Amino acid sequence: MTVLDSPIPRFHLAVPVDDLGAARTFYGTVLRLEQGRSAESWVDWNLHGHQLVTHLAPSGPARAHNPVDGHDVPVPHFGLLLSVAEFHRLAERLRANHVEFVIEPYLRFAGLPGEQWTMFLLDPAGNALEFKAFADDSQVFATEENN
Repeated sequence: MTVLDSPIPRFHLAVPVDDLGAARTFYGTVLRLEQGRSAESWVDWNLHGHQLVTHLAPSGPARAHNPVDGHDVPVPHFGLLLSVAEFHRLAERLRANHVEFVIEPYLRFAGLPGEQWTMFLLDPAGNALEFKAFADDSQVFATEENN
């Protein structure tokens, strides 16, 4: 099955970046995303079958924070739900590339509904990314009532 045949709709997300070269290094080299079409002011990326576009915007992103599980979570943010093994491989690759974490990889909600591995980081333009992993995929939308 190709990405186009997927029963799950794919999203398109455009984010501001202040340096396309730094975006190419981060998204292409560090995260290892396949680059698609590009122009002088934007680059398409294949984010596991989803279309992520980095658009040149010198003012950069605006951001707020919300408390979650004792951490100050940056908002807005985007990312992927990975397998636990993929999550840990990505965390090691980010460390090897000296990427600073906003929130270090850790197990959130341990022993509770929605238990998940999570980590937050910023791309070179300051866009916040969250990568997470659930050992039990049925917990992705878990609430206290459905456990």
